[in-house]
Amino acid sequence: MVDELFDRPKGGTRAILVHLELSARDAQESLNEFSDLAASVDVEVTSIVTGRRKTPDPKYFVGSGKAEEIRALVVAQETELVLFNHQLSPTQERNLEALLKCRVVDRSGLILDIFAMRASSFEGKLQVELAQLKHLSTRLVRGWTHLERQKGGIGLRGPGETQLETDRRLIGARIKKLNKRLDKVRKQRELRRQTRRKADVVTVSLVGYTNAGKSTLFNRLTGSDVYAADKLFATLDPTLRRIELPAAGAVVLVDTVGFIRHLPHDLVAAFRATLEETVEANLLLHVIDAHDDERHAYMEQVNRVLKEIGASDIPQIEVYNKIDQVDGVAPRIDFDKEGRPCRVWLSAQSGEGVELLMQALTQYFLELKQTQESEPGVGAALLSPLDRVLQREDGGLVRQTFLLAPDAGRLRAQLYEWDVVVEEGVTEDGEGYTVVIMATPELLVFLEKQEGCSIVPKMDVKLSGSA
Repeated sequence: MVDELFDRPKGGTRAILVHLELSARDAQESLNEFSDLAASVDVEVTSIVTGRRKTPDPKYFVGSGKAEEIRALVVAQETELVLFNHQLSPTQERNLEALLKCRVVDRSGLILDIFAMRASSFEGKLQVELAQLKHLSTRLVRGWTHLERQKGGIGLRGPGETQLETDRRLIGARIKKLNKRLDKVRKQRELRRQTRRKADVVTVSLVGYTNAGKSTLFNRLTGSDVYAADKLFATLDPTLRRIELPAAGAVVLVDTVGFIRHLPHDLVAAFRATLEETVEANLLLHVIDAHDDERHAYMEQVNRVLKEIGASDIPQIEVYNKIDQVDGVAPRIDFDKEGRPCRVWLSAQSGEGVELLMQALTQYFLELKQTQESEPGVGAALLSPLDRVLQREDGGLVRQTFLLAPDAGRLRAQLYEWDVVVEEGVTEDGEGYTVVIMATPELLVFLEKQEGCSIVPKMDVKLSGSA
């Protein structure tokens, strides 16, 4: 019976792919993309099972008849894996493994496996492990025989905890530890970004659907040798390089992880420190595979992820790559109605049109710089999100006094970094700091929301000396 406990299969390299066409548009997946995902983990595809349903079956996702068809193929072809191009619930995954007697992996699990294979840096490995553990923690539901074994014995109260509870506790402890490590990495990244902001270095981030050619373009622009291959998620770890634009000065170019349709939320959360490089960018180069028939759907998906991580308001220049594979398309720059470059057509592989991208970047930043000098505030697109808070279009500043708690040392240091502190003292009881700030109303509202920081009414301001 399906509900009985069983030893979970370990997996293998021979796989059956399962792809259903569902009536809901937002549930549709690409079979070609799924085949590429499977190829990325070097599995041998023995069969592809397709079908059509209005809604997923709650027990097997595919329905009992289709599940029996898959089971017959597993037995006949001695298959070790069944890969589903869909998100399975923990119960559906468990039921299928019990019926098929082989390992079942859904779309999210497959993407997580690919990320685990590609991660090379310390940070990348931490992020992937965190995402895998969060994914696994939802699947600790009567799936394995060892999870019913209890720990305990003579001299201990009661029968002890089940292995299921032990696994859940250990996973929770590991997730907590990984979050602390990644928080440290995030702080280190933030310090580096603050250094770039102080040096007025502009950041340009490459974004796009996976396998659009971002890393190849990055290597072409910077002369680097970042790993680039015709594979999904060939690059996970962000790479930063400085390039010089003629007459416009230096910019930092960032190569980031590629996006994909229905990217697992655990991955988005785990890679937030990495994705912050995109959120903090001054300009996004949206790299698009001009040869791909589904490029418009992919562009929509990339913009959806950008909105999810808070980067949808950052200006974009679309870069249509791989034009060497498209007949009748020559390198060119397209301009918007205001005469600014909005689209560049090139081939990163052959180098055609790359000089046009450099020309577009130079024109874009020169025009913004000139606009900012002539009309302060209008060129705010050059600023990072934090810089936009620190500046005000009309140049108006407001004087306000804040009380900082003793443990708000980090915020106090940031205030000095932003150069907004006019005067500082300690409270009469010596338990905190009182700082007088000249800043924009937007920054004052921001400070009011910070923990350990509160507004002091003018009548209550009493400084007992400089700190």
